[in-house]
Amino acid sequence: MVKNKNQDVAIYRILDANLDRAREGLRIIEEWCRFGLNNSQWSGECKQMRQELGFWHTQEFRMARDTPGDPGTELTHPKEEQRNSIEQILQANLCRVQEALRVIEEYGKLYKPEIGAAAKKMRYQVYSLESNLLSYHRHQQLKESYLYLVTSPAPDLLERVEAALQGGLTLVQYREKEAEDRVRLAMAYKLCKLCHAYGALFIVNDRVDLANAVNADGVHLGQQDIPIALARQILGTQKLVGKSTTNPEEMQRAIAEGADYIGVGPVYETPTKPGKTAAGLDYVAYAVKHATIPWFAIGGIDPNNVDEVIGAGASRVAIVRAIMQSEQPTLITQYFISRLTNQHSQPNQETKS
Repeated sequence: MVKNKNQDVAIYRILDANLDRAREGLRIIEEWCRFGLNNSQWSGECKQMRQELGFWHTQEFRMARDTPGDPGTELTHPKEEQRNSIEQILQANLCRVQEALRVIEEYGKLYKPEIGAAAKKMRYQVYSLESNLLSYHRHQQLKESYLYLVTSPAPDLLERVEAALQGGLTLVQYREKEAEDRVRLAMAYKLCKLCHAYGALFIVNDRVDLANAVNADGVHLGQQDIPIALARQILGTQKLVGKSTTNPEEMQRAIAEGADYIGVGPVYETPTKPGKTAAGLDYVAYAVKHATIPWFAIGGIDPNNVDEVIGAGASRVAIVRAIMQSEQPTLITQYFISRLTNQHSQPNQETKS
């Protein structure tokens, strides 16, 4: 217990402010878990932590409060005035709770050591909740994304991707095999920022290091890339890891290794995979029956054959040239989404993946 009275008051004010901050942040998270996700477990965890914080929040702390004399009430930041997605709201408030708990942990030791210990335990509980929430959000958005744009080099790459995003695209992969790393890093950063501004997921092809550096939503791996387990170790459990597959054996191996989604193809021969024999519609039909995770038919799909691919049972497709080389990326994106959405609205639509 601190003996100096002035220090006592300052510590009480610090604890009071951060107990309020932590409880407010938890309530915002709890409301989404309850009403947005209908998840009683996570909303219950938030409620339990709020109640425990309320128990610590004694009248002694409240009496030390001096709102008119607190210089912190005038401080703000432009980023606090805008939120573009539920994920941003959750992330901001998870960080707020974690920071407040760290303050309570340290200053609580000067008041009652048990408060510091309890705050530390709760902080790790919030870390676990954060991982679960953000992973859940990405997986849900992945399941609801029927069209996947895989980019190819273009002088107006950003403009073309934005045009597709304006057409309703929610999933983008940055694929660049030839550019220097500095160029790739700069473009990945810009694309990630652009996609997140539109509420879309952003994936980096092959390069786990670039995905990690720009805070992408995940990475897409080829058959010759690093193992899925290592990619997840680098990126963390919150991020998505996809895998290209060309036959049933590769599909089953990717699923067993824990891929979040897979590419199925190439359905048709395509210049993006030179020398690769088309897997054909038979492989699409196999995926319909055996894939237990989201999958995207890919390879040479365009407006002329997309209905054939859908007819074989595909409910999600990945597109490269048909969008990247289109004179009207927004309209072609809307067309693909319309065709895929109609497929999902059919009563006998395959729901396995």
